[in-house]
Amino acid sequence: MLRRVARGCYGRSVGTFMQQLEIWEDDGGSDGVPGFQLVGSAAQLEWAGRIRRLVNAEFSRVAASFRTVAMGQLGVARTETEVILQIIEEKRGEVMSRTEAGYLIHDWQEISDQVRQLIRRDARYLAIVAQRAARKVASQ
Repeated sequence: MLRRVARGCYGRSVGTFMQQLEIWEDDGGSDGVPGFQLVGSAAQLEWAGRIRRLVNAEFSRVAASFRTVAMGQLGVARTETEVILQIIEEKRGEVMSRTEAGYLIHDWQEISDQVRQLIRRDARYLAIVAQRAARKVASQ
C-alpha cells in the first residue's frame, strides 16, 4: 500500500505522532524515511533503502548549510536563500516520492553533487542567478 506523508516546512511531517507512526508502519517502516514504499526485488529494496537514507541525509545536510547562510543574511539575499531552501525541499519530495528501487540504485548510488545539480536546473534558481548578475551590473 502506498501512502503519502504530508510534509510541512523543511520536510517535517505534519500530523500527530501516532498518525505518523501508523503511516510509517503501513509503509513497512524499514528505511527510516517516511513517504512512499519502494518497489523492486528483495535485494533491490534492501540496497535502495540504504541509499534512500543517505539521500535524505544529503538533502538535510545541504538544507542545513543554506539555513546557516540565511541566518546571517538580510533583505533580498535572505529571500533568495529562502527560495533555494524551498527548492531543496521540493526536490527532496520529488526524489523521496519515487517508488522504484532501481531509480535510487541507478541515480543515487554514488552521492556526489546530485542535490546541487537539481537546484541549479530549477527555473527559480536560474532566475535568482540572473537577478544577481543584473544587480551586480547595475551597481558598477
